[in-house]
Amino acid sequence: MKLRIQDNSLRLRLTRNEVAHLDNRGSVEAAIRFSADRALSYCVTSSADANGVSVRYDGASICVILPEKTAREWAQNDEITIAAFDSGVQILVEKDFQCLHQAAASDPEAYPHPMA
Repeated sequence: MKLRIQDNSLRLRLTRNEVAHLDNRGSVEAAIRFSADRALSYCVTSSADANGVSVRYDGASICVILPEKTAREWAQNDEITIAAFDSGVQILVEKDFQCLHQAAASDPEAYPHPMA
């Protein structure tokens, strides 16, 4: 899963396997480790209790929560992006495409790029 933070926008891009994992298990997580005891984890989770897309931050983790129905539909169709705002933060959860300037073999888990 790729994480991009810019100003008040949060963008998470998921590979095919990560989208399938979210669909099957309800959550996908990754982390950036700064040292053995310091990391920033980030996740996308689906919840039957969620009324809309939201984001939670606790100082050591960022978690985007999707309504279960939204996550399931997104995982099973050709829709690319789930977009929302929560607490002034723009949230984008996207399917990750293969780069056009690299061979597809370099990113085999990414979705085929529609422009390729």
